[in-house]
Amino acid sequence: MTLQQKQRFTGWLFLAPGVLLIVVLSFVPAIQALLISFKTGTGTNMRWCGFGNYIRIFQDQVFIQSIKNCFLYLIIQVPIMLVLGMAFASLLNNPKLRFIGFFRTAIFLPCATSLVAYAIIFRSLFANDGFVNMVLVKQGILETGYNFLSHPASARIVIIIALIWRWTGYNMVFYLAGLQNIEYSVYEAAKIDGANMFQTFFKINAPLLKPTILLTLITSTNGTLQLFDESVNLTMGGPANASITMSHYIFNRAFQGVPNFGYTSAMSFVILIMVAFLALVQMKAGDGRD
Repeated sequence: MTLQQKQRFTGWLFLAPGVLLIVVLSFVPAIQALLISFKTGTGTNMRWCGFGNYIRIFQDQVFIQSIKNCFLYLIIQVPIMLVLGMAFASLLNNPKLRFIGFFRTAIFLPCATSLVAYAIIFRSLFANDGFVNMVLVKQGILETGYNFLSHPASARIVIIIALIWRWTGYNMVFYLAGLQNIEYSVYEAAKIDGANMFQTFFKINAPLLKPTILLTLITSTNGTLQLFDESVNLTMGGPANASITMSHYIFNRAFQGVPNFGYTSAMSFVILIMVAFLALVQMKAGDGRD
């Protein structure tokens, strides 16, 4: 055996445990779920039903509502979050800014908090006697407390606000890392040429951070379409499934009442197709190669 062959063998030897775990814990269950999605029934009494579950999905009004909700969150929350993340990163990339470490930590800290804990905080903030209602009533905007979580539109708005608060700092870290790889002499040259803050942002930061922007856009899109915790812990999908997400609905159908794993598996693969399609579109749109 030559030296190159020995090195290849050693490399594959080190990779083998990880590859085996991924196959056993990811690919095998995924294949089993795909097979189950073509079956109906419960427990050991499952039988083949062809594409019956997939046809049923597009007749399920609650699942259609959950799709609308997820895309509403995606269209509104993701652009605002990414723009804020980029803006904060640009501001906190200034080495002359005082207390820069404190500000970076403060903005990043929300994404390190417990999902359940922050959901409880937002439920208390937007409760009838919560801080938000107290401020609005004292300012004369409202006469009495408004139950934000009991109305469809306001419940969705609360989820969007919570998502922006939690994940803006997470994306800011990616942009900040990208900005710190840009030579400071580039900014100095732009300043000498008379470029203002907005010109620097759009002519230097945005083009050089294009790969990072694409990465955060894809991960944010995937995360939003698979949103679960906020729907469960913040609004419980209410009122009357008005704010429920696809993953939350799948959970309800799989583990509440009579479980239907065939139907829920089919819904899971519909989400997979959506996520894969949008990721492909974003990658093609963001590919600057000819």
